[in-house]
Amino acid sequence: MQLQGPVFVGVPLLGPILIWMFTHQLSSRCEDEKKLPWCPPHKVILLVWATIYSVMGYASYLVWKDLGGGFRWSLALPLGLYSFQLALSWTFLMLFLVVDSPGLALLDLLLLYGLVASMVLIWQPINKLAALLLLPYLAWLTVTTAITYRLWRDSLCPSYQP
Repeated sequence: MQLQGPVFVGVPLLGPILIWMFTHQLSSRCEDEKKLPWCPPHKVILLVWATIYSVMGYASYLVWKDLGGGFRWSLALPLGLYSFQLALSWTFLMLFLVVDSPGLALLDLLLLYGLVASMVLIWQPINKLAALLLLPYLAWLTVTTAITYRLWRDSLCPSYQP
């Protein structure tokens, strides 16, 4: 791996680190008395996100390298989608963990899911491994969407909560 590889792996982690540094306040919705039985503990959620961000960063490095590196026009679409979904992913973390807005977080997730699915399709002809490395991200987004949907639904109808 070239020197740029660790940069590509580390950049996606900047968002969550900055969110944590400047807020020091994270929602504990998956650890309170109304916890969903299938909601993972907060530490597991953070560990999975950190792992997915690192793998996603490595996948973006593979695409960047296979398209010749540098700042070429051919990188605009594949890495432009990547950058946009990364910003949306960081926004989701803010909406879900800090702002405590499950409705907006759910909308963000739905858009994010579409972007990541598009990235898989666009990255597949460039680098098959990079596209495959995004599949665990899609699986995690599915779990996260289910949790967020349930929290949003319960926030609309608090008397319905089990």
